[in-house]
Amino acid sequence: MKRPRQAPSLRLQLSLWLLLPLMGLLAFDAWLTYQRAMSAAHTAFDRTLEASLRAMREGIRLHEGRLAVELPNLALELFDGQAGPRIFYRIRAEDGATVTGYDDLPMPPDAPLQLYRTVFYDTRFRDQPLRMAAQPLPVRDVGSARTRLVWVLVGETIEPRQLLARDILIGSLLQELMLVTLALGIVWLGVRRGLRPLHRLSDTVARRGTQLAPIEQKDLPAEMKPLVQALNQYMARLHGMVLARKRFFADAAHQLKTPLAIIQAQSELALRERDGERVREHMRQLHGTVRHASRGVQQLLSLSRLEPDAGYMPALRPLRLDTLAQGVALDWAPVARGSGVDLGYEHEGPVEVTGQAELLQELTGNLIDNAIRYAGRGAVVTVRVAADGGVPRLQVIDNGPGIAPDEREAVFRRFYRGASGQAVEGSGLGLSIVREIARLHGATVVLGETPGGGLTVSVQFGAVDDSIEACP
Repeated sequence: MKRPRQAPSLRLQLSLWLLLPLMGLLAFDAWLTYQRAMSAAHTAFDRTLEASLRAMREGIRLHEGRLAVELPNLALELFDGQAGPRIFYRIRAEDGATVTGYDDLPMPPDAPLQLYRTVFYDTRFRDQPLRMAAQPLPVRDVGSARTRLVWVLVGETIEPRQLLARDILIGSLLQELMLVTLALGIVWLGVRRGLRPLHRLSDTVARRGTQLAPIEQKDLPAEMKPLVQALNQYMARLHGMVLARKRFFADAAHQLKTPLAIIQAQSELALRERDGERVREHMRQLHGTVRHASRGVQQLLSLSRLEPDAGYMPALRPLRLDTLAQGVALDWAPVARGSGVDLGYEHEGPVEVTGQAELLQELTGNLIDNAIRYAGRGAVVTVRVAADGGVPRLQVIDNGPGIAPDEREAVFRRFYRGASGQAVEGSGLGLSIVREIARLHGATVVLGETPGGGLTVSVQFGAVDDSIEACP
């Protein structure tokens, strides 16, 4: 059985992100320390080389045109102090001949000739790295007043310098490792202490159970406040969704309680009747009640899906509003004729909007249904689509009793019927659904009076809400 992968530790990740750069910096610092140590070793040992060179210079003479070299005791002591065989020297005449010393000891690289100036350079001699000191100097023959140029070269192997640099490096590394260890310990403790607010937040959330109240942000570090704010926003949305579900159940109970009681009563009456005609009458009433309840449930489900807390996002696409409204008007034409209502359609050329066809069909159908129901027999209902000033507008106009100005905002509330709607069969949800669909499309719904009497419902489309993304 495959073991589940263990979740990474934030404390461990923070420690590693600090440890790895520190180790990289330690390696880089070790290289710099070694370079500085070698430079210091060169400086110290070069002084010894230069002292040896100067001591040798004192023993060089020119007599009757011939060079004579006598190494002073000081130079010999310096050679003995540097372990003898690791010291090499050469005295070279101007013509390239070796007066004394090692013939193949390398000369310094090409450089401007400056008398009495010591030149230090690195080279290899007999497969050994050497540090060399060279100095050109003139030697005067007292008897003949002649002067000859002589090169004095002294070199030594670099093992003593490397040992000194290594000792300096090891001492520095031990000190730095101790400091890094202390720093990591401090960082570990700091990370552990810094994560305490996160642990407290985790315990607070775990103890809340089903509570969806906002989490207190008092005494929280500034870095944790965005996380807590995001949690609070999420819980607010979740709380809104829970309230929406509760509201739906309450609305469903309110909407279905009466129809179900009527259905039960009518079915009982039908069962008692022996006359077939009266049974059919009861069944017709039962069918009407079931149809009314079914429409109410459909509207409740639609409203529950559309309200802001449901999190529903429609797929918006460019469409022809005039064509859509014309199709819906044709679908409702038989209903209008059966109710004795003259249903017409008007448009002023093509009108395009960005929306979801199914929702806009439902919006238009609800407006036409309300107009047919409340305008009454003999009324005239007109569906009009136009683009006034480039702004798409859908209007459903009737010449019925209309809605009083003080009730025009209230009719958008759920189950509100108003004084003029009590005698008409309906659930009071149609305009609530219309407003929610308009909101999802960035549109506004305005109720106004029809010239000569009646109600004009205008749905004006504007810029789509930024929170709604249109599908391609």
